[in-house]
Amino acid sequence: PLHTQTSIVREHSTVQTHSFSLPPTYFIEYIMADTQKQDSEEPAAAAEVAAVVPAKKPKQTFAVTVEPGSFEAEHHYYTKVINSQIHPLVSHFMNLTTKQLVSRYCHLYPSVDKAALEKLLSYEPQYFRWSGADLFCTTTETGIKKMVIVETNSSPSGQKSCPWTSEYDEGGGYRVLIERTFKPLLLKLAAENPLPEGRLAVIFDKNHMEASGYAAMMAEVFEEEVLLVPWYNGDETPSCRWTKDLILEVKDASDVWHPVRAAFRYVTQKPWRRLPVSGARTLILNPVIVCLAGGRNKLMAAKAYELFNHSEEAHQSGLQILTPETIRDVSKAEIPMWVKSFGGKAVIKVPYGNAGQGVYTITSADELARFMEEDDDSYDQYIVQSLVGNYHWSSVSRQGQLFHVGTVPDRSGRIYVADLRMMVHYDYTKKVYRPLALYARRARKPLVDELVDGASSWDILGTNLSVKLEENSWDTETNRLMIFDRRDFNKLGFSTDDLLNAYVQTIMCTVAIDRMARRLCPGGDWDADMFESLNKDASLMAEIMRTAAESVSK
Repeated sequence: PLHTQTSIVREHSTVQTHSFSLPPTYFIEYIMADTQKQDSEEPAAAAEVAAVVPAKKPKQTFAVTVEPGSFEAEHHYYTKVINSQIHPLVSHFMNLTTKQLVSRYCHLYPSVDKAALEKLLSYEPQYFRWSGADLFCTTTETGIKKMVIVETNSSPSGQKSCPWTSEYDEGGGYRVLIERTFKPLLLKLAAENPLPEGRLAVIFDKNHMEASGYAAMMAEVFEEEVLLVPWYNGDETPSCRWTKDLILEVKDASDVWHPVRAAFRYVTQKPWRRLPVSGARTLILNPVIVCLAGGRNKLMAAKAYELFNHSEEAHQSGLQILTPETIRDVSKAEIPMWVKSFGGKAVIKVPYGNAGQGVYTITSADELARFMEEDDDSYDQYIVQSLVGNYHWSSVSRQGQLFHVGTVPDRSGRIYVADLRMMVHYDYTKKVYRPLALYARRARKPLVDELVDGASSWDILGTNLSVKLEENSWDTETNRLMIFDRRDFNKLGFSTDDLLNAYVQTIMCTVAIDRMARRLCPGGDWDADMFESLNKDASLMAEIMRTAAESVSK
């Protein structure tokens, strides 16, 4: 009956309203298993719903099995990407050898030491093996362009938004990351210190499209079944748990728990609430220490960048991480003072958010007042950065003034703020960091010379596509996604040299955060005292210690 179908579909409604249609076998497994547990009298109705309404993605609550040979491009890329061809300039850049990249960069910046750059790109990370950075293409009043780091991400999205570099391999970056980073890492670590017996898994809390893509590709590369399992922040009955020996276990639809020897992590929302900082016997890519060292912690990232820039190596090599001027360890009461020091225009960030959450652009007294009136005091520390805006209303900082280059003007003369996502990975087959995926995002409204009173500066400056609907529920404004195909890429105005600068900046940030993670885990054990001295936030520390205590008590 129609009312029965409707009730079942509503009960299993999507947590990402924009997301794709699941492969029929995945959908049927979700519907059948969960419905049979709740109402064994209506299996036929559940099967009928699965057949009639395959486009609705149910909320997954348990581990499902992904078989080898199940990767299908339409389930792991936006339709816009599948129907596109990568721009020749981008394809050329992605296929440049490391030698070519180094040669070009040193030609652009003669003061950079070539051997030091080669050493940087071939740095083998201990923790941070896959990363993505967001960058702004900026310029100064004298026309000097700079690719400036906004933030670095330890579980970056991007595969579903990047056209294939080869039309003959629909696996694209999914395949490259699993074949050249995850699998070689697993084999390397297993040879050094045997991993526990168990399955392979992908754990996630958002972006099902890419998480399931990694699971399908992992099954294909390893030629074995992979478990795909959600692990939402605040879930009271999660399908993941840690044993006393810190081995990850995941639960399937039959309530059977499976040990996991290695897991690919796409857990993004406060991952330290679910994963131990150190000591896990299950291999995790990337481990949560990367998040705390800067991959999900903007405060620690700022300190990692400073340590990199002030190192003797950086001074001798001529390499520097470029960011907006950043004031860290700021209490909420201090924020108005620092905003005033930037000329009344600044960016305020909650250090531990992502997907655009906890970022406030301040361009007026009203916007600052609204921020100060908010009563979300989950954490004790903030960071304040100089604002990159229009030439007429950017922050004035010690570094001077930076403003957005923006997109190429459209037919109406409108220019939009856009950012660049540069995803990189450590390629164990080539022993070097390589570019993996790229895309861009633009703001909702065009960049204007004069701000109108009462206008939202975030609509003009904010580029993140994710929209949080409720806890663990997201939507995406894909109309602002700009993929690097023959159509969109021309609107961005990026050159090969811009991409090269973004690549080197991303590698420097990744290495800086990996070095911070090493400092926080000397000998592999987390130094809580060191972290607390660098990140003086009692609320964050309490969350981490609570997770550690819960892991040990199980």
